[in-house]
Amino acid sequence: MLHKKGDFYLNWGYNRSWFNKSDIHFSGLGHDFVLYKVKANDRPSELSLDYINPAKLTIPQFTFHIGYFISKKYSISIGWDHMKYVAGNFQTVKMNGYVDPSKVSDPGIKTNMEILNKKYATSGIYNQIEVQMTPDDFVRFEHTDGLNYASLEIERYDELWQWSKHEKLGLSLVSGAGVGMIIPRTDAHLFGSGRNHYWNLSGWGASAKVGLQINLTKHLYLQSDIKYGYLQMINIYTSEHPETDKAQQNIVFYENYWIIGFRF
Repeated sequence: MLHKKGDFYLNWGYNRSWFNKSDIHFSGLGHDFVLYKVKANDRPSELSLDYINPAKLTIPQFTFHIGYFISKKYSISIGWDHMKYVAGNFQTVKMNGYVDPSKVSDPGIKTNMEILNKKYATSGIYNQIEVQMTPDDFVRFEHTDGLNYASLEIERYDELWQWSKHEKLGLSLVSGAGVGMIIPRTDAHLFGSGRNHYWNLSGWGASAKVGLQINLTKHLYLQSDIKYGYLQMINIYTSEHPETDKAQQNIVFYENYWIIGFRF
């Protein structure tokens, strides 16, 4: 038997992520508008000693879980998926809403808002107008520290193969589903002003996954999963006025991660 009731496990590994296009709704001092079908990618760290340096393990896109088997087939776990989301700079998108420099208290932001209106809509009203996401004077938008999904999952294990001469060597199909919270650290600059904001609870998410687990010894295993998820984020900080300036966004993501685990 590869798994048994009462076993605990923990695992650690690294991921790649892909995102569907999404609409981003910005609102706050002097502005309320939507950017439609924004493209984004992840940002994997270059291969380096950061992946094995204990002091820098959390810099790359990582995945961590700790769980408990409630039966030989089912476990429950808590996990942390540290993904990274980067909206592509200089992409052209459609924009709906308004930009009113007279309602903005920060002169630095006001200047860039006036530039934006002069460039695209002198009235300040945008109605399906195509704009370019220029990072210096319009929008730079990244969840790079990161797009953190903290989840509670239930998992099922179906043994596909076991070596009769070595009861702990085998292959299992792993499937599961989870729900959780989104705790991003967003690097956002709106109209030329902003910063890398602090972590905040911005919404919730749900996900499903399937993968393969290779059991190497009684305690050690390797695993690779594909995860599909939906994130609803309603409280994203966007400028130097986090008390008023927010963004909302729904993200559909696909994640593939590779992990090494220890069962005890």
